[in-house]
Amino acid sequence: MLAGRQVVTQVRCSSGKLKELGVRLRSIKNIEKITKTMKMISSAKFAKSSKTIGPARAFGVGAQSIEASTEGSQKQVFVALTSDRGLCGALHTTICREVEAEMAASTAEEKKLITIGDKARAYFASKGAGPMILEIKEHGRNDPTFEDASFIAQNIHDTGFEFESGLIKFNHFASAMKQVPTNAVMHSLNSLSKADLSVFDSIDESVLADYAEFNMTALIFALIKENYVAEQGARMVAMDGASKNAGEMIDRMTLSFNRLRQAVITTELTEIISGMVALD
Repeated sequence: MLAGRQVVTQVRCSSGKLKELGVRLRSIKNIEKITKTMKMISSAKFAKSSKTIGPARAFGVGAQSIEASTEGSQKQVFVALTSDRGLCGALHTTICREVEAEMAASTAEEKKLITIGDKARAYFASKGAGPMILEIKEHGRNDPTFEDASFIAQNIHDTGFEFESGLIKFNHFASAMKQVPTNAVMHSLNSLSKADLSVFDSIDESVLADYAEFNMTALIFALIKENYVAEQGARMVAMDGASKNAGEMIDRMTLSFNRLRQAVITTELTEIISGMVALD
């Protein structure tokens, strides 16, 4: 009787483990379906957005062609360009860490921070949101437009912080496998007033103010387009790696599941045969 009880207990224990393993196997299969779907979506967005990155870069080149000295600036603003979406590796975290390091190394007396995207906001909020003067949310879900850049530039202007120099940290798109954190200088009305604009016919205060606003908008447009393409490429690669890892886990767990199921069947057959022998 004691041996029979041990067999029953072993069967029940193995059946419970088999059920638990089956639940885990189904959940990983569902995760694999999700990651494959996300890879397909990112691939489609990447293919579409990468075709428009060339014209957008022209705006950035033009905006940064003005040589304005920012040396000795005492009022500096830092912009961390991320998005609201994750699952793209350490893309956003790298930007935030480098902005944090740039701010710590800066010698400016007054340093302010602007975050674009919820990932940067969450990162710096956990560190203490003291220098943060602006948070741009609902960004990076769709392919950015010039209107989005104009909205961001207007919000930066509305903060009222008259910075002498600005730095935008973004992800430069090198390839789908490589994204490079890069700095871009953001000029203000103060810094542009010190630039050599003698090639133009006449520059008065109103023209300079309009140009400063357009310069900022054009630069932001180029960088958010660049960052969007880099993000889609990084997410595509990350989801491809996640799908492969999930597939490997499914293969290993399927093998373990089949072995355990066979062990449960063998134990139950042994119990039945032992009972029949005992009755005889």
